[in-house]
Amino acid sequence: MAKLPTDIPELVKQFGPTMHSVPPGGWAHTGQDETLVKTHCCFCGQQCGIQLRVRDNKVVGFEPWESFPFNRGKLCPKGVKRYMQDEHPDRLKSPMQRIEGQGFAPIAWDAAMERVVGEIRRIQETYGNDAFGILSGASLTNEKAYLMGKFARVALRTANIDYNGRLCMVSAGAASKKVFGIDRSANPWSDIPKAKVILVAGANIAECAPITTDYLWQARDNGGKLIILDPRMTPIARNADLFIPVRSGGDIGVFNGMLHVMIERGWIDRDFIAQHTTGFNEVIESVKKYTPEYAAKIAGVPAELIVKAAELWGPAPTSFLLHARGIEHHSKGVDNCLAAINLVVASGRIGREGCGYAMITGQGNGQGAREQGQKCDQLPGNRDISNPEHRKYIAGVWGVAEESIPQKGLSAVPLVEAIHEGKIKGLLSICFNPVVSLPDSNFTRAALEKLEFYVNIEFFLSESARYADIVLAGSLMEEDDGTTTNVEGRVIRHRRAVTPPDGAREDWKILNEIASRLGHADKFNYNSPREIFEELRIASKGGVSDYSGMTWDRIGENNGLFWPCPENGHPGTPRLYEGGKFGHPDGKAHFIPIDWHPSAEMPDEEYPIILTTGRVVSHFLSGTQTRRIASLMEQYPQPRCEIHPRLAEKLGIADNDFVKVESRRGQIVVRAQLVKTIRPDTVFVPYHWPLDRSANNCTIRAIDPVSNIPEFKICAVRVSKTEEPTDAIAKLEMEAGGIR
Repeated sequence: MAKLPTDIPELVKQFGPTMHSVPPGGWAHTGQDETLVKTHCCFCGQQCGIQLRVRDNKVVGFEPWESFPFNRGKLCPKGVKRYMQDEHPDRLKSPMQRIEGQGFAPIAWDAAMERVVGEIRRIQETYGNDAFGILSGASLTNEKAYLMGKFARVALRTANIDYNGRLCMVSAGAASKKVFGIDRSANPWSDIPKAKVILVAGANIAECAPITTDYLWQARDNGGKLIILDPRMTPIARNADLFIPVRSGGDIGVFNGMLHVMIERGWIDRDFIAQHTTGFNEVIESVKKYTPEYAAKIAGVPAELIVKAAELWGPAPTSFLLHARGIEHHSKGVDNCLAAINLVVASGRIGREGCGYAMITGQGNGQGAREQGQKCDQLPGNRDISNPEHRKYIAGVWGVAEESIPQKGLSAVPLVEAIHEGKIKGLLSICFNPVVSLPDSNFTRAALEKLEFYVNIEFFLSESARYADIVLAGSLMEEDDGTTTNVEGRVIRHRRAVTPPDGAREDWKILNEIASRLGHADKFNYNSPREIFEELRIASKGGVSDYSGMTWDRIGENNGLFWPCPENGHPGTPRLYEGGKFGHPDGKAHFIPIDWHPSAEMPDEEYPIILTTGRVVSHFLSGTQTRRIASLMEQYPQPRCEIHPRLAEKLGIADNDFVKVESRRGQIVVRAQLVKTIRPDTVFVPYHWPLDRSANNCTIRAIDPVSNIPEFKICAVRVSKTEEPTDAIAKLEMEAGGIR
């Protein structure tokens, strides 16, 4: 396979700058009436309701959808501007093929498909079925996520499929399954305002889940107290009753320290624990050593803050715990989540109004996409691929022999490592931009260069697509029907607003055709996403995430339905665990004792500073979409390194200086932003940019042993003042973004 050109000006010449607002001349009105299409935002897991304005098969604006219960018409900056990517000049309108030394050129669909199918066959016949891997996405609809899992196991018969939700919510999911027996947030968001104490751990809600902020303000209006754990004083933390600036990787110190105080002072619900849980005596023993003073050393905060948190949380009549990637993106991410959940269960405040626990899903279908079978260890309905009964049921739904379904494959980071090892020779990706999203970007780029064949399904030529041999022009969210499952567990309808432009195709049609050409037309003869959903319902029946009682019409009529919904007419289940009934066979919640251990890479003399990464309000994930919307780029045109003035003074760095952030794996050069809202031992860089501005050049490939989530939130770096970069793309975007 040809390598990506390393000459930056040549890249700019081939691919151009990456921003656009409205087409030259603005929107032309042809006299055709506009229509309003009720659908949902294509970005984060909140999946806010929105009405898209459509004219002449183009999305030309939006209107609030005030009756949709989650957001009541409110939108964040990304939601307001989401439609502006639709007519972007970068939009792929035909398949593209790589031509040695010339970049990309259009290719006819038939020729593109012939090559894709031919290469899949060649690689699998030469090296075995598992030599062809798939990297899929958590922003796909439920239907496409289901189709990806079936496509891998039936059409390719490869074990090696995983998805970019592996970089997001899997630690929370694994912890929830261990304690509760079910991987889903326990409550609808309408329970949040009824809580008298809310603990938010590792979640920059105001920027990453802005509409959730409104629920917190409602709780404050009702007299609720707010506790925030984060290494940075994020916008939400500035309004907290108690802010704990925990050291990255030290969260277990806070959680276990709080539980130690609660046990000591009698702020636990012993009746609930006795009737509805197992394993609490082991937890009591494990937290005995976590005195406030001991816990404070782990957390890197004063002991009195841990005591104060326990004093707020412990005796509260109602409470709600929310967390996100801040405690999940660790090599001990599952342990972090388990320690947090122990606080909830020990209080007995779960499964009733105003009392609950929730993970804030980050990706567009972060909940639903991890239920439909596209994870390396999973079958539809959140079933276990290693369980013989689960395999037998899904084999019956698919009409295949149980033994033909592969066993557990490789998760995302080991899959890339397997490319380096020569075990995986071919790759198909969709809704995943690994060269920006995965840790240790240089390692990922080198892996893609080693592939014998790489096919990417995309609507823009993303940074990863630029390594592909064939790029197939796929569809935007508003160009197809489907369902997603939001942060609450509410399954909702996405309604097609427009059709794909001539030359592009709906993603499911592309997969259907590849499968058919591989000889599996009888298993992939769907005529619509609705048909896929009908099969998904059957496949999910009896599973943990049971959608079988849902229909498209019922979902639309009810503004969504919460799973489990196991039979026709079932109202859905907004609040799990009511009456103390949990998802394990014994009906109980299972406490798990947790002890703290260091992160994979701790600061040392050579690399003395902690780097943590995350999102900013105007961008989403790898930035493939938001970096093409000018107003969002103007809001945050380039990544910056947040650094405390005390640390900056020590390093001789002034505000707006260019700094080099360097780890053992790579480096980035960005401008410094001096802020007093970050710990002096920590720097923060957002991760939405590519090339020499990619924060993941520095991050480490260490993964949690249970969830396989990478440790994005802590690695050791050194920071120094440096010269202005000569990256031609960076210069273009800086100038366009108004920095100079």
